[in-house]
Amino acid sequence: MTATPTTATPTTATPAPPDPTMEAIGQAVTAATGGRAGDTASARRQLLDLWSAIGVTGDPLHRCTLAHYLADLHEDPAQALAWDIRALDAADALTDERVQQHHAGLHIAGFYPSLHLNLADNYRRLGSFEAATDHIDAASRHAPDLPQNAYGDLLRTAIQEVAEAIVRRDTARRPSAPGPA
Repeated sequence: MTATPTTATPTTATPAPPDPTMEAIGQAVTAATGGRAGDTASARRQLLDLWSAIGVTGDPLHRCTLAHYLADLHEDPAQALAWDIRALDAADALTDERVQQHHAGLHIAGFYPSLHLNLADNYRRLGSFEAATDHIDAASRHAPDLPQNAYGDLLRTAIQEVAEAIVRRDTARRPSAPGPA
C-alpha cells in the first residue's frame, strides 16, 4: 500500500484520541520506508509482533492497516498476496463509523481501490491473470471513491499500469510498485 486510503471530507469534529496500535504500525512502516536500508526485515518483525498481539479477530482497522502495509514489505508476490487477502478480509469487517473514529475524513469505500489493486498486482506477478483481471476490475469500479488529490492520482495511474500489464501477460515487478525493490 502506498498510504492509508482516504476520501477527505471537511469536518469540524474533534481529533480522535491517540491509538497506540495505529501509532506502532506507523512507526514500523516509517522505519522501513524512511531511507534506512535494511530496516525492512526489522519492520516486518515489528508488524508480525503487532499482528500476534492484535489477533485474527482483533480490531478490523488495525488488521486491515497492518496487513496492507506488511504485504508491501514482501518481495515475494505469494507472501504479499497472503497479507493483501487478510487486509481485504479485515476491510470487509470495517464500518465508516470505526474508520472515522481514527480519522474523521476517512471512508471505507476509499480503501477498496488500493486493496484490489494490490491483489491484482500480486496475482499478475504470479501469472494468475484471471484472478488479476477480477481484482483490477474491482479496483477500477471502486476508483471513483478515491480522493481528487495526489494520492488518488497515484492509485488511478497504478490501476492503469497493472491493467495494461495484465493484458500484456507481464509478470515483472512494476518499478512504481510499493515495497522493497
